[in-house]
Amino acid sequence: QVQLVESGGGLVQPGGSLRLSCAASGIIFRIYNMGWYRQAPGKQRELVARITSGGSSNYADSVKGRFTISRDNAKNTVYLQMDSLKPEDTAVYYCNAVYSFVATRDYWGQGTQVTVSS
Repeated sequence: QVQLVESGGGLVQPGGSLRLSCAASGIIFRIYNMGWYRQAPGKQRELVARITSGGSSNYADSVKGRFTISRDNAKNTVYLQMDSLKPEDTAVYYCNAVYSFVATRDYWGQGTQVTVSS
């Protein structure tokens, strides 16, 4: 059974920092491309950051220079370090794992709430 379990969300003031974690089980973590997405109320889910199995990363323009995605294959965990948080970063953040070879395997976590407010 595949599980992606996010943690680390919460309430933070503008300018503050949070670190999200996503612990994966039931998959061969090191071969999966991992991503963080977010969905704000009334908006579509959007990509925040993604890191490939080889360690290459890319970011949404809105978070470049403020967020950092990383992975620890020994711990089957992907992280999202979020600095200089803004109220517009408020959303539910979801972890995603994708592996494409012949068929695509695509898994999602349950999400963790991040609220940026004074």
